[in-house]
Amino acid sequence: MPELRIDPFPSAAEFNALWSAAWDAPTPRDFTSILSRSLTHIGAYHDNQLMGFVNVAWDGGIHAFILDTSVHPDMRRQGIATRLVREATRIARERGAEWLHVDFEPHLTGFYRGCGFVPTEAGLIKLV
Repeated sequence: MPELRIDPFPSAAEFNALWSAAWDAPTPRDFTSILSRSLTHIGAYHDNQLMGFVNVAWDGGIHAFILDTSVHPDMRRQGIATRLVREATRIARERGAEWLHVDFEPHLTGFYRGCGFVPTEAGLIKLV
């Protein structure tokens, strides 16, 4: 079972390798500025390689937001994403968040409900 690390700040190379595999997104990104403003982020490491990740953004107050829940395709269906989200929930609570939000596609409803999220009304504007 992968080891969970709190706020690991993975290198751009290891983060982009996971991102490319998990999201089929080959365009490299630099996540340094994003992670430095996060309430927390959790990495799942197997044989010292980043195999899973979740980011918790926040408003600087009581609201936090689950983003980028990712698991390498070779490691899926082993409970890693659930462990990541539950650890993110624990850390967010510990660091003062009172509400944890998540947006997701319909096929992930069962997963997020299994992690304790309940349905809410929400709104969205596509800006690009």
